[in-house]
Amino acid sequence: MIEVLKQQINGSMQPDEQLNRIREFLQIMALKNLSDQNAFNSIAFTGGTALRILHDIRRFSEDLDFSLVAAKAYDFKTITAGLVRHFKLNNLEVDCKPKVEKTVHSAFLKFPGIMKELGLGAFAEQKLSIKLEVDTNPPNGGRLNETTLNKTYIFNVKHFDLPSMFATKLHACFFRKYTKGRDFYDLVWYLGRKVSPNLNLLNNAIQQTEKNALGLTTANLTAFMLIRLERIDFNAAVADVRRFILDENELRVINKNSLISLVSGMDWK
Repeated sequence: MIEVLKQQINGSMQPDEQLNRIREFLQIMALKNLSDQNAFNSIAFTGGTALRILHDIRRFSEDLDFSLVAAKAYDFKTITAGLVRHFKLNNLEVDCKPKVEKTVHSAFLKFPGIMKELGLGAFAEQKLSIKLEVDTNPPNGGRLNETTLNKTYIFNVKHFDLPSMFATKLHACFFRKYTKGRDFYDLVWYLGRKVSPNLNLLNNAIQQTEKNALGLTTANLTAFMLIRLERIDFNAAVADVRRFILDENELRVINKNSLISLVSGMDWK
């Protein structure tokens, strides 16, 4: 498997891109195994990595995020144990300690020594890792799709549809406790694609975390977003997302004026 991973990178790539491409290949391996385990009977893929892998957004991502959609067959420890076995069968050493004490179940898949084996000097002593998270109490209203992926492997993935993923992204943009630039890169992508969010899911998410019913509709969503954009530290946003971007020129669109223009031009459906 190390030789296969080496084929994902070349010497012309910057170190960050090499790291991102190796991580992404491992993410796809993990998703393939989750499909083989029938894990998508109980969880749905969502978040930034879903946007990257399902819709080819031009930025890399770190984590694999899921929402619980059917509790009966779900067992996080069984899922993570299956992933560990899968990677070890492919001659990749991996450490994993699942945590299920909180509402969001989480685990880091850590690959010690893999960067050194790949000859990536800049990261030789680094433990590459992928974080898995499953929200076991997601807000109601998410709509599901299933997609057959053909990315090295062919397999099916259950996931939120784009309006539902956009709703969760808007919630992250404006209610996360810190500025995450990847959120705003994704926001530009959604707006550029003229996606309208699943407002039922968005309102439920806000009610769940903020204990406040904002009652967002197609009539007041633009005003809400314009007010919230005034509060964002876009310098911090750009600094956060820079290492995940293929083309640094795209960072120019992550600013208040560009986003105000995009939001103002939306015709929400």
